[in-house]
Amino acid sequence: MEMLQVLTYYLSEHPQIVNFRWSHVHSWGSTWSFLFLSISFYILLSLFLHFSLSLLLPGRRPIPLGPIPAIHSLSMSLISTTIFSGILLSSSAEIRDTRWFWRRSMTTPFQWYLCFPLGTRPSGRVFFWSYIFYLSRFLHTLRTYFKILRRRKLSIFQLLNNSIVISMSFLWLEYSQSFQVVAILLTTSVYALVYGYRFWTEIGLPGTCFPFVISCQIWVLSCNVLCHVGVLMLHLFKGGCNGIGAWVINSVLNGLILILILNFLLGMRQREIDGSEEAKE
Repeated sequence: MEMLQVLTYYLSEHPQIVNFRWSHVHSWGSTWSFLFLSISFYILLSLFLHFSLSLLLPGRRPIPLGPIPAIHSLSMSLISTTIFSGILLSSSAEIRDTRWFWRRSMTTPFQWYLCFPLGTRPSGRVFFWSYIFYLSRFLHTLRTYFKILRRRKLSIFQLLNNSIVISMSFLWLEYSQSFQVVAILLTTSVYALVYGYRFWTEIGLPGTCFPFVISCQIWVLSCNVLCHVGVLMLHLFKGGCNGIGAWVINSVLNGLILILILNFLLGMRQREIDGSEEAKE
């Protein structure tokens, strides 16, 4: 019980968490210029590494990375687990502290998870973990460089997907967007599993007989679509949700990611069909 109290304090009651405020002055990476420059740098560096290796090291001989990818996967799994636990405890604390206000506005905890009241500011426990999630997306992009150094084909889907997720995470904070608590809970729970699975396979243990990572991504996006419908219904019939403009952009970007994943899966399926036909010939 004492250990649980310590974890609860450091994940939801620490003064730096409770007093957090998203600010262009005090929060690292919180400006629009940083967002655009960081995404541009990520894409340009990825393309530069890809074409430089193709010119300097002909063939597809991979560059040995040793245990670095496995360490990265294990670290990201632990980070995702921490963010999931932190935002779950923090949202519970916010519900506890503002229950008196909800009784007056006839708001339920379920509605709050999907729809922040109008006038919500990006401060407090939940937005602290939203900020940590935003920063963790930059660590996530390191997998692109690992893939390039291993001389695997550079995927435009991966570049766009990572850029879109970083942009959405920024919009959540900048506009105190509704729905972000559920989105972070879903994403970090799946990332904890996905990166744990990647660590499992990178240390030489057998993987699954189906595309585990893609399946998890499709599951998250499917849940996101259902939650977006809930946000829209609450916005129309419950007096409005905060950050609805950013939510619209978020919905469009989620739709784009879903299209990219489906296109990627169709491409994989077509390559399998072509390969089987060539084998028969």
